Amino acid sequence: MVSATAGSICLLLSLYVFINYRYTIGGYQFTDQYPWLKGLGVSWHVGVDGISTPMVLLTGIVMFSGVFISWNINKRTKDFFILLLTLVTGVYGVFVSLDLFFLFFFYELAVLPMYLLIGVWGASSTFPTFARTKEYGALKLTLYLVAGSVLVWVALLAVYVQAGINSFDILELQKLGYPQGFQYLFYLFFMIGFGILAGLWPFHTWSPDGHVAAPTAVSMLHAGVLMKLGAYGIIRVGMGLFPEGAQTWAPALLILGTINVVYGAISAMAQRDLKYVIGYSSVSHMGYVLMGFATLKVVGVNGAVLQMFSHGIMTALFFALVGVVYDRAHVRDIGIFEGIAKRMGTTAAFFTVAGLTSLGLPGLSGFVAELLVFVGTFQTNVFFGILGVIGAALTAVYILRLLSKVFFGPLSPRWEKLTDATKLETFAMGVLVAVLIFVGVYPMPFMRIIDSGVVPLIGRLLTVA
Repeated sequence: MVSATAGSICLLLSLYVFINYRYTIGGYQFTDQYPWLKGLGVSWHVGVDGISTPMVLLTGIVMFSGVFISWNINKRTKDFFILLLTLVTGVYGVFVSLDLFFLFFFYELAVLPMYLLIGVWGASSTFPTFARTKEYGALKLTLYLVAGSVLVWVALLAVYVQAGINSFDILELQKLGYPQGFQYLFYLFFMIGFGILAGLWPFHTWSPDGHVAAPTAVSMLHAGVLMKLGAYGIIRVGMGLFPEGAQTWAPALLILGTINVVYGAISAMAQRDLKYVIGYSSVSHMGYVLMGFATLKVVGVNGAVLQMFSHGIMTALFFALVGVVYDRAHVRDIGIFEGIAKRMGTTAAFFTVAGLTSLGLPGLSGFVAELLVFVGTFQTNVFFGILGVIGAALTAVYILRLLSKVFFGPLSPRWEKLTDATKLETFAMGVLVAVLIFVGVYPMPFMRIIDSGVVPLIGRLLTVA
């Protein structure tokens, strides 16, 4: 009940911030600042703009749903929820921090609990030909993300020293001009360091293994909000501080993002484990975010930020649904399921909504986000725009095949005794479904807020073009 109360309060506060953010004014709102270590220029400085406000709401929604999905945790329950709430604290901290020191502190606070959450409460893959223990998944995730954190920390210290103003304040550091060579080098550090957490190819392999080993709520938070920290770091820190570096490395980011889209979709098609399918699908869809950033155009970056929100809700729903199926069937092998919609109607309906969002069906949030990314990409480079559309077509192939094989068709006698999602699980997943439909039908509240944050950012980039 304590965690449910905390999750509810987080959601209500997130909604309050989102509803009361004044997009007509823009800029940073709900700010608070006071010095912490004056000698080093470290201060507690928080606030949200049009880019971080949707991310705060995303965190509140996924956290709220994740707590109720985890209601059946019966192993060291108190410890589990303490670590889960610690992780969420770190996520919120990254999205609201306007001081680089505290941003990095919260970034690490969000990442480190994952090792224990997966290693203690996770589950090992049981495929004989592709067995992965939960300890393997936890360690691989931690090593990759720590490696990325090292690059980020080195770049942050370099920025602090180069600036020479004895301050970690992002707003102050953005006002300075940095040498071109310095920007070229350390933007790359930020792009790769944060990109590892965003699932950037070829540093993405930790993500599917981590997804498969994690318990359901941790997978929801992992894919729903944790991967967004990496993308947020690129746009907030990398692009915000180093506009010339962002322009120089934009073609490389576009190439890597496109590889993410196509490679992730093809890899998802080859999987038999339900969680691996969704894990590689997440890698693919994060590619659209990176492609949108690389366009350096308002429409493309707007689409990328909306895709961060849409994908966060969608993939959290996916992993919640896979958790429900696994909890009943105790297997995730796609090859042995057939027709389970006849016993799990609500689960099948929700999975269909998530799947159609993933493939970009009009009327759902994925369509709006991907359309904006495609428009920005075609304005930048037609070839990569075509590859992005091909990636969307491949998504339709593996999602529709998955739906037809697992949920529809004749019911296998093996699954006659399956039960559907409980009322609590239905409520938690229903919240996510409602958000996907609302954003797809009426995206303007999100687009106005996002645009108020993206336009000033792109304006700074164009100023130095």
